[in-house]
Amino acid sequence: VGTDRSTPWCAALARALDEPLPGTASVARRWVGIEHRGTWPHEITQHRDDAVRAFIARARSSGWRPVLVRRPGRRPSDGPTRIFFADTAPPAPRTTVLRVVDPAELASIAFPADGAPLAGETVADPMLLVCTHGRRDRCCAVDGRALARAVVATGELDVWESTHLGGHRFAPTALVLPTGYLYGRLDVAGAVLAHKAAAVGEMEPGLCRGRTTWTQPGQVAELAVRAKTGLRGANVLQVEPAIEQGPAGAELVTVAATDGRRWQVTVRPISCPGDRPVSCGAAALPVTALSASRVRRLA
Repeated sequence: VGTDRSTPWCAALARALDEPLPGTASVARRWVGIEHRGTWPHEITQHRDDAVRAFIARARSSGWRPVLVRRPGRRPSDGPTRIFFADTAPPAPRTTVLRVVDPAELASIAFPADGAPLAGETVADPMLLVCTHGRRDRCCAVDGRALARAVVATGELDVWESTHLGGHRFAPTALVLPTGYLYGRLDVAGAVLAHKAAAVGEMEPGLCRGRTTWTQPGQVAELAVRAKTGLRGANVLQVEPAIEQGPAGAELVTVAATDGRRWQVTVRPISCPGDRPVSCGAAALPVTALSASRVRRLA
């Protein structure tokens, strides 16, 4: 990917337009990361290894979101390939790791159904995955890699590079596992705060795009409740699956807390001034976002 700055980059345009972050996270309750230390293809489904391609296809058909991951700097092999499984759903999100010596072993790895235990050893510490997928977008190639290197240089936390997480225009973007909170426009301080919050069972609301566990209206609703109440515990809120249709295209989302409180959040589509591309090289399009116009406590 080239680094020509003669044309505006998608992340710079989205930042200049102050495109809202809430409700822009990918929707994926369960993630699987396959360690791959070499060059990544444009699409991970085009992986050069047949066994890895088959594993990725099985992951997708089983409801898992696959990504390729590696240590920053493409460090040389330091042992068996690691496979990370993460279920982001509260009240007990979790990450586990399996190690494989031969890619042929991937064919025997099963994908657990909802609620079933994850295979492998528990990963005790949160994982920070920074999108550095340069073949998908130059903003992730440059800004994402710069963030990953800078975070490593602090020595404060463990970070991984990842393939496409969704939302190039919010680069640098990063995913925290196992909770599934996705962040955008991160700097080193923001990345460290997000990771440290996860380490003590919390989430960092600043620069948060949403929890990938929920639909995008659910992401907006959860963050709106957090803004109103100051709740930071990562697993104290659940977005109820039933969404009512409100007036003028609004959606009514119910968010419940573990202490019994419940809120109804009115989420509406809004138009923002200006046009921007969703990715570098794409056509500039009008900006439509989701916004919480009302947060009402339920009896």
